[in-house]
Amino acid sequence: MPETTDERVLIAMSMNTQESLQAVARGDRPVLETLTQMTVDTFERSGLDPQTYALVRLASLVAMDAAPVSYLLNIGVAKEIGVELEDVQGMLVAIAPVVGTARVVSATSKLLRALDLAEAIVESE
Repeated sequence: MPETTDERVLIAMSMNTQESLQAVARGDRPVLETLTQMTVDTFERSGLDPQTYALVRLASLVAMDAAPVSYLLNIGVAKEIGVELEDVQGMLVAIAPVVGTARVVSATSKLLRALDLAEAIVESE
C-alpha cells in the first residue's frame, strides 16, 4: 500500500497511462479520433501535395516499425485521397535500402493487419 499522497498520485497516473495505451493498441475509436485530430493542420503546414504527404507519413511509420493501429490512422486517409496500393508498394521499394528489408517485411504485415482491422470496423458499423 502506498504510504504517501505522491506515491498514490504516481500510481494513479501510471494506471491512466496504461489504460490509454491499451485503448490505442485496441484501436478504440475515441482514441483514434483524438490522434487524428492532433495532425489536422500538419498537412497544410507541410507544403506537400496530398499523395506525397500520405506516402511520407506511411514511410515514417515503416521507419519507426509502428504498430498496425498507426497504419490504420494513415492508410484510410491515403486511400481517400487517391493513394493506390501500387503507390504504397513503390514507396516500400524506395525506402527498403534505407530502412532495411526486415523493417519493410514487418511493415507489410502490419499494413495488412491494419487493413483487416479497418474492414472489421466497417463491418461492425
